[in-house]
Amino acid sequence: MCGRYTLVRIADLTEIFPWINDDLPEAPPRYNIAPMQPILAIANDHPNKYDFFFWGLVPPWAKDTSIGARMINARGETLGTQSAFRNAYKRRRCLIPADGFYEWKKSPDSKKKTPMYIRMRSGKPFAFGGLWETWSSPDGSELRSCTIVTTKPNELMATMHDRMPVIIPPEAYQEWLDRGERAPRELDKLLVPYRDDELEATPISTFVNSAKNDGPACIAPPDEEPPAKQKSDDQPTLFG
Repeated sequence: MCGRYTLVRIADLTEIFPWINDDLPEAPPRYNIAPMQPILAIANDHPNKYDFFFWGLVPPWAKDTSIGARMINARGETLGTQSAFRNAYKRRRCLIPADGFYEWKKSPDSKKKTPMYIRMRSGKPFAFGGLWETWSSPDGSELRSCTIVTTKPNELMATMHDRMPVIIPPEAYQEWLDRGERAPRELDKLLVPYRDDELEATPISTFVNSAKNDGPACIAPPDEEPPAKQKSDDQPTLFG
């Protein structure tokens, strides 16, 4: 699964998305992005601009937005058959920029779990494969929401979890963002584990364990853990 990630190197997005002519978003570096928060994405209905989406897919048929808490991830193997994701997979795809994500590794000799920070060895940002939907509330307002697609783990990730987020390779960005309807069989080839040799995993401080914490301390080494937990006061409020 993918339940937390970072987007710190925002200025580098111009390098990985060179075709976007939109200004870079005015957003602070985020070291602990969590579900049910606004997240940056590039959707295939406007592939030349950045937008913010609610993380937790809310299908058009949902009665309210609470279902989003259970829709932060979508299993790649069943996108073409599950009612919540089937239409979005065909028509509404997005790229979700990140520069790292978290997983918790269980120690073989104890019940303790060590938080791990996974990123590209190059340190450069990358993009998760995502799906998006628009939900209309009874009062007429609309909410654009998204989910991160997951797949089976590569060898590195298998030491931590039985799933990992789908990372779309740069050469496939335009195919994933195709505005037209695509049959699942045409895109399933992209829903595979990312290359082990391009990723690295580093143990970090347990400061990241709380979704209320943010800042560089989230990716600090274990021996640099802050003396006290701190609540971030600058969480985005795009969705009230």
